[in-house]
Amino acid sequence: QVRLVESGGGLVPPGGSLRLSCATSGSIFSSNAMGWYRQAPSKQRELVATITRGGAGTSYTDSVKGRFTISRDNAKNMVYLQMNSLRPEDTAVYYCNLLPGKVSDWGQGTQVTVSS
Repeated sequence: QVRLVESGGGLVPPGGSLRLSCATSGSIFSSNAMGWYRQAPSKQRELVATITRGGAGTSYTDSVKGRFTISRDNAKNMVYLQMNSLRPEDTAVYYCNLLPGKVSDWGQGTQVTVSS
């Protein structure tokens, strides 16, 4: 059974940091590029960061460049998102999954709330 389990969210003040984790099961994830997505209230889900299968290549949407870092540990079937200098507009439910066109069943996500 293919599963994605996100964790690490929480409430942080503006300027704070969080590290999100995504536990994956199934070889499909370790053999494919992965991404972190987020969905804010009343907004569509957006892809914010991607990482290649081997981890050498990453990309970010403009709004998080220089603040977020995606990484992965294929030996542990884990994908991470280090988020620094958080802003209120980063508030959303964060999900990991394969890239668009290959997405699998979504996990429950992890809530990130940035507020003073």
